[in-house]
Amino acid sequence: MTLSLWLTRFPSLIALVAAFVWPMSHAQAEGSVKIVDQYGIGSLLLKVAKDQKLIEKQGARAGLAIDVQWTTLSGGAAVNEALLSGAADVATLGIGPLMTIWDRTRGHQDFRALSAQSAVPVYLVSNDPRIRSIKDIGEKDRIAVVSVAVSQQGRLLQMAAAQAFGNDHYARLDRFEVNMPHADATTAMLSGSSVIDLHFSNAPYQYQELDDPKIHKVLSSTDILGGLATSSVAVTSDKWRRDNPKTYAAVRAALADAAKLIEADKTQAAAIYIREDGSKLSPAFVERILNDKEVSFATTPNNTLPLGSFLYKVGVIRHEPKSWRDYFFADDPAAQGS
Repeated sequence: MTLSLWLTRFPSLIALVAAFVWPMSHAQAEGSVKIVDQYGIGSLLLKVAKDQKLIEKQGARAGLAIDVQWTTLSGGAAVNEALLSGAADVATLGIGPLMTIWDRTRGHQDFRALSAQSAVPVYLVSNDPRIRSIKDIGEKDRIAVVSVAVSQQGRLLQMAAAQAFGNDHYARLDRFEVNMPHADATTAMLSGSSVIDLHFSNAPYQYQELDDPKIHKVLSSTDILGGLATSSVAVTSDKWRRDNPKTYAAVRAALADAAKLIEADKTQAAAIYIREDGSKLSPAFVERILNDKEVSFATTPNNTLPLGSFLYKVGVIRHEPKSWRDYFFADDPAAQGS
């Protein structure tokens, strides 16, 4: 008797066949990950993982062939949209954008960080000698950020404004911000363009700018947060994490491997950054940044809660984070983050 005749005469066989077919097709979802990165040294862990195929190697150790698809975008707003739309499974975000997507997806998509990537201070710099603090910023001034208000730098500037002018005025400087990729803003700052006179930058761009004697640092994220702090994380959804446990574990392990490589070999790490970001910077310049005593690439978060607490206090997010474990997946109960 043919299979089709059996299925016609015995409909219960359909359920039986489906019971075997569904787990097989469901299991095939494992082994694929779409990653969206951003430009800059802050996400060096993912760049090292890409260059050295560390995710694929971790998958192979678990008996899983992993297809990794990479895209690079500029700015937390664009990356958040990629995550929310399903165009990305894992993505690089700053702590500010992480707080926003964690807050807005609680109870459904549930996005959280799977790993810290770096603690790299970000600087607000200016080419106008008149501006020595944010209190000097006036109506004619323009501040370049990658995403007005909602980027990591935008959120830090709001926190700085609250400290300077009071919580009710946390958004006071938003109207002076303009959207501009870091590379374009750096070119404008170095050329003396009148389009902007301040740039809330990141590495390596802020180091390039500060090498010019006409540009000075106005404010640092370290000043705002009261100490060194994690600035970049890798983010995913709880659904993707649960549906792809082996791939998820491979991504986490690959980031840990990348951190070890950077710690052990700054020269190789600098070469990887230049290669992956298509940078024209010299290897010595990038190595100088990687050896900065304020820069680290630990996978456990440090000093992230103050920004989340501030965003809740001023009403930017609706849920108050009580611990870093609220917006990070608790994969390592022994981890000592903050």
